Amino acid sequence: MSNAPPLLFDRALHRRRLDRAAPLHGAADFLKARAAEDLVRRLEAILRDFPVAVDLGSRTGGFARALATSDASGRIGTLIETDLSEAMLADRSGLKIVADEERLPFADASLDLVVSSLALHWTNDLVGALVQARRALKPDGLFLAALLGGSTLTELRQSLLAAEAEISGGASPRVSPFADAFDAAALLQRAGFALPVADTDKVKVRYAHPLRLMQDLRAMGETNVLFERPRGAMTRRLLGRALEIYVERFAEPDGRVPATFAIIPVPGWAPHESQQKPLKPGSAKMRLADALNPSKPRDPGANPVE
Repeated sequence: MSNAPPLLFDRALHRRRLDRAAPLHGAADFLKARAAEDLVRRLEAILRDFPVAVDLGSRTGGFARALATSDASGRIGTLIETDLSEAMLADRSGLKIVADEERLPFADASLDLVVSSLALHWTNDLVGALVQARRALKPDGLFLAALLGGSTLTELRQSLLAAEAEISGGASPRVSPFADAFDAAALLQRAGFALPVADTDKVKVRYAHPLRLMQDLRAMGETNVLFERPRGAMTRRLLGRALEIYVERFAEPDGRVPATFAIIPVPGWAPHESQQKPLKPGSAKMRLADALNPSKPRDPGANPVE
């Protein structure tokens, strides 16, 4: 019996969609820019040098641009940009490698920093990709990523499901599944990272019409590549009804429609003996009940932990 993870995404199709999007990506890179700027701000708070860094899924260089105007730029030596799509890297002038995030080409313990903004949510085996990133990091090296997750594109998902149920009595997967912040931190822990945390930056983008959202998704290379997606183009009737439902359910008083994106930043560290360790069970000096109710006198003879 194979232990390989199920194939959710058609990576070859994803590469072709990214190639197609490359000339248009700059017109719809606002999410990538926001995520990259947040990652750079987090780096600014970490006062250490990173001689060799890699940007996984760099697309058209949002992280490098954000870094160039940051106080953290002087602390990063060599930055290597990678992308699944050669077309996305065509205009990048620095060090660049066409690489699949599921098959990283870096030697163990060769990197000081791995960053990734809005690319890893398309991997079939996210834990496997994280394990490879952790192995490529030197001990105490930093992994810093941003994933699309949670309620991302919830309005579009609901509208497509409702339209298809109304027209055909069924439903097909047309929007990718997304992990939430708790899941993302747990995935880093499973991959062997130390001190993983995660939070959520919820972004609402407003459009004059849902078709503008779909155009942006196409320009980002973020259209449906699920293996279980319906084959063939979406029918005009289904698309038209989905757009009607989107407007009916979600239009705001001024007539514009929102699209929700949840960006989940997830930092983690390659393990090292110098890092903080959790206390051993039974080593606490105070009972939980006393911490929750400090006004209650403590029995000196009581067990330290209940």
